[in-house]
Amino acid sequence: MSKADGVSRGRFIRCCVPVVMVVSVLAGSSSRGDAPATFRNPILSAGADPWVIRHTDGFYYLCGSTREGIFLLRSKTLSGLASGERKVIRPPHASGPSSRQVWAPELHRLDDGWYVYFAASDGDNKNHRMFVLENRSADPFEGSFIEKGRIAVPNDDAWAIDGTVLEHDGTRYFVWSSARGEELDPQVLSIASMSNPWTVESPAVEISRPTYRWERRGDPDVNEGPQVLTRDKRTFIVYSASGSWTDDYCLGLLSLKRNGDPLDPAAWTKFSEPVFQSANGVYGPGHASFTTSPDGREDWIVYHAAREKGSGWDRNVRIQKFGWTTGGTPRFGLPVSVDQPIRKPGGE
Repeated sequence: MSKADGVSRGRFIRCCVPVVMVVSVLAGSSSRGDAPATFRNPILSAGADPWVIRHTDGFYYLCGSTREGIFLLRSKTLSGLASGERKVIRPPHASGPSSRQVWAPELHRLDDGWYVYFAASDGDNKNHRMFVLENRSADPFEGSFIEKGRIAVPNDDAWAIDGTVLEHDGTRYFVWSSARGEELDPQVLSIASMSNPWTVESPAVEISRPTYRWERRGDPDVNEGPQVLTRDKRTFIVYSASGSWTDDYCLGLLSLKRNGDPLDPAAWTKFSEPVFQSANGVYGPGHASFTTSPDGREDWIVYHAAREKGSGWDRNVRIQKFGWTTGGTPRFGLPVSVDQPIRKPGGE
C-alpha cells in the first residue's frame, strides 16, 4: 500500500466512524447547592475539528459534521454547548463531489450572511476540495443553507481541506491546507485573496510547510487546520502539525509582520517550537478555534484531543482559557487534565 493509499484509508476511517456530539460536562461541586462554578473537560464526549464562534446575539455556535450531515449547536454558555439547541443544516448527499468525507466545517458571518466552509470528496481522499454554503437569514437557525459550490483556486486544482477566512486591512483572504502529487505529501498552508465569500480571486501562495521535526511526525508531513487569531492589530495563524492520528499532533504558530502583506511568504514568521502539545495525560491536542467568555474579558481555546494515549482518531472536544505574553503573542500553556476542575468562563 502506498503512503497515499494509507492516508486515504485512514482519513476515510476517521470520517466514517459514527460520531455523536453528546453531553459530557462534568461540573465541579458547589458548597451551597447552586450552579457549580467549575467544569471538567471534555465538554463534548466525542468530536473533532471543533469550530466555535460567539455571535452578537449572545449565542455560541459550534459547527460540526457527523453521518447525519453538517450541524450547528448553539448555547448561551461556552461550557454548556453540548446541551444546546441542535440543527442539521446540510443532510448527507447521496452522490457527487461533496458527498463523502465531510471534514472540519466552519461557520462565518460575512457581508450580512452566514457561510459554512467545509472539505469534502466523492469518497476518494485524493479528490478532497473545499466547498461553501450560504444562508442570508440573520439567524443561522432560520432560513436555508444553499450550496454555493466549490471554492476554486485560479489555475490550481490541488487537494484542499481545512479552509478558513482571514480579514486584514480591508481585504479578505482564504487560508487552507493543500497537497499535491500521488502521495499528497507534504501538506502545506496556502493563502489567496477573495472577491466575495465564495470566490477566490488570486493564485495560491504557500506560507508554511512542515520543516521542524515536531511538524513531521507521522506520514505524510502535515501542516493543517489554520485558524486566525488577532489582537492589538497583530495577526497570527495557529495551525496543526504532524499526523492527526498520532499523539504528537500539536499546534504551531505563524506571525504576520506588522504592515506585512499576507500574500508575501516572507511576511510570515514561524515559531520554532510548538505552542500547544501533549501534556498532563492529554494526547494529540490540535485543530483549535478561539472565542471569548460571555463577559468578553477572557480568551478561550477550543480544541480536540485523543480520548486516551494511542487512541488516534477517537477524540473529544475541550476548552480552556489562555493568555498573552508581554510581547503580544498568545500563550496557551499546557492542556488541562480531565481530572482538573476548570473555572467556568467569566459571565457564565
